Amino acid sequence: MATAEFGKAVRRRRDRVAPGDAGLPAGGRRRAVGLRREELALLAGISVDYVTRLEQGRASHPSAQVVEALAGALRMPGEERTQLFQLAGLAPPGPDTVPAYIPPSVHRMLDRLAGTPVAVYDATWTLLLANPPYTALMGDPSQWRGNARNAVWRNLVGPPGRARYTPEARARFEAALVSDLRTAAVRYPADERLKQLVDDLRAHSARFAGLWDSGASGRHEAARKTIDHPDAGPVTLDCDVLTVAGSDLRIMLYTAEPGTGDAGRLAEITAPAAVR
Repeated sequence: MATAEFGKAVRRRRDRVAPGDAGLPAGGRRRAVGLRREELALLAGISVDYVTRLEQGRASHPSAQVVEALAGALRMPGEERTQLFQLAGLAPPGPDTVPAYIPPSVHRMLDRLAGTPVAVYDATWTLLLANPPYTALMGDPSQWRGNARNAVWRNLVGPPGRARYTPEARARFEAALVSDLRTAAVRYPADERLKQLVDDLRAHSARFAGLWDSGASGRHEAARKTIDHPDAGPVTLDCDVLTVAGSDLRIMLYTAEPGTGDAGRLAEITAPAAVR
């Protein structure tokens, strides 16, 4: 019963969220005003098939991460979010676990940055949301699962990304990521997913283990990054990270100096045709 009711709750909310409300273009003729399953899957970072199975009651026991991603993508207010966790047979996250809820106020801010590549991460640097311009610039994260959605894992264990670093810059960046993860581990001691991430990183990355054991420190600062885009070529951008007070969310955004060739290439990359 809980599985069926969970799917019904997701479907009801999906029917009530217009694409524009979720920061997406309406795009073409639509049979309904709500989000398509494909759009919800994109926003939540899960597969369309999994959304379908959840809504039809054919998938059981969604993880807390999936429930949080769906609640955020559907812009559920606090009461509905709590109920969605309960329908999934889960306790809503407490104060000792890493927050992954994106408040409506942050969504409204992101809507105003619709033409800017923006990604939202939690305190562990796990990706919660990437808007279409970010996806066009950095690659589609919708197929990433588990640890693959975590920036510490992707930079220390996963395949190379599109950002170009000097050896010195990469060393500083990795130290800052590990320092942030250590801070999160101290702040959220009851978060089992975070404990497992640290264990997995230690098991798969000698570099991480060395930085973790040495107590390496670092902090994210505004930086210039060169992104090697497969179609537009190298584009050099300003990368800034903003922290949302009270929720530990990190908002990463990329901008270009107006009137430069990089600004033109970024506009080409993030044009509607490129982010469809």
